[in-house]
Amino acid sequence: MRNKYFFYVFKICLIIIAFSCSGSDSSSDDITTSTKSINVSQNEINFGPVLLNQTSQTFSISVQANNISSDVNFNTSNNFEVSSDNNNFSQSLSTSISTSTIIYVRFTPTSLGNINGKLTISSSELSAVEVALQGVGENKYNYQTFSKQSLGFGGGFSQSAVKTFQLHDDLTNIEQIKMYLQIECPSTGCDDWDRFANIKVKDSETGNWYEIARYITPYWVGTELLDRGLEFDVTDFKSLLNGTVELRIYIENWTAKADIVSIDFDYIIGTPDYQNYAITEILNLHSNSISGIPYGIEHNLDLEKSIQIPSGAGKIEFRSIISGWGHATPYDFGGRGCAEWCFRNHFIKIDSAQTFQHYMGSIGCASNPISNQNPGNWQPNRAGWCPGMAVPVRTDNLDISYSGKSITFEYELEDWTSDGAGGNAFYAVSTYIVLKSNNEISPAIVLN
Repeated sequence: MRNKYFFYVFKICLIIIAFSCSGSDSSSDDITTSTKSINVSQNEINFGPVLLNQTSQTFSISVQANNISSDVNFNTSNNFEVSSDNNNFSQSLSTSISTSTIIYVRFTPTSLGNINGKLTISSSELSAVEVALQGVGENKYNYQTFSKQSLGFGGGFSQSAVKTFQLHDDLTNIEQIKMYLQIECPSTGCDDWDRFANIKVKDSETGNWYEIARYITPYWVGTELLDRGLEFDVTDFKSLLNGTVELRIYIENWTAKADIVSIDFDYIIGTPDYQNYAITEILNLHSNSISGIPYGIEHNLDLEKSIQIPSGAGKIEFRSIISGWGHATPYDFGGRGCAEWCFRNHFIKIDSAQTFQHYMGSIGCASNPISNQNPGNWQPNRAGWCPGMAVPVRTDNLDISYSGKSITFEYELEDWTSDGAGGNAFYAVSTYIVLKSNNEISPAIVLN
């Protein structure tokens, strides 16, 4: 019993001693070293494409400061700016942060292409934290029109599609309009053949469809080897390609293997060569591959027109697209039938004089970047076109002295006679007269 009593007294003494020791210097033991840090809600911002000298949308970043008593500094580089109130922006600011705050960043490109920068967040008490900033300086407005539109004859498809779109409506500072066409293939693969195809815009005043571009589809495949597909300069039609626009796309595809077509437009900012454009159709033989001028036989098409050109034109141009179809005989040397393979000259006569010449010859089919058209016969040179390429636009400048005058226009083919043994030959042709001026100008008047 005595030993048990002694044990309890000894234990109580130890507790008293321990309690006394712990309380003898409590103020010094309570001091701990706290971690200092700056944390951000994201370490990278991509503003994407922004027009030159225009300001992007604002991005916000949450910034948390832990145990920092000094001001926090924010600095941006290149074309990026920072703000603490989403109102006043600059490339540097300094502020105190008790716990957390929101910082705003924006992008104003002054040069084209990819622009990289950074937001540096620093304090005198610790190493800097960086947020990567990225953006692209653009000089164009982009408009998507047709998107994955299937064109074909069978399988419930149609060879054409017509839709209305809203395009750019202020052409004051638009230097150029480019159109891009991408063809994708369904699971069955694309059409096996090279087909006539085009894109048209409707003239709302006359109701006529103007061919703005023509191409020949590739064998078997789409155009995905090109980042944006086939490219066309359609600036000549800027008087029609603004505001509410009706477009028509067509492919002479006779199979159920639909070509899946998407089209978008770039309206490129710059100084136009002339402020005003006016366009009128002269020849509209562009419905399909065999709707054009029969070659080598008699026909009743009227290829002679009277054109009244208004005064005040600063530039007068003829714009033509031409492609031949058929394997008519007699063959040229090497078995080249007309009008797909035979090399020929076409002429535009003004007031009965041969003024302009178009040579329908090789344009280098074997160098086509859409080089995966096997087993299609895509490499041999056709007469003025290639499978999987845009059909070239042929531009002729008429002397400005014709401004304010009436002229006769005649389209003429090089002489050749078909023997009728190899089928028929055709040239699909569209020709327009484009007037340009820094003053208001009316379209030319074309009479039969």
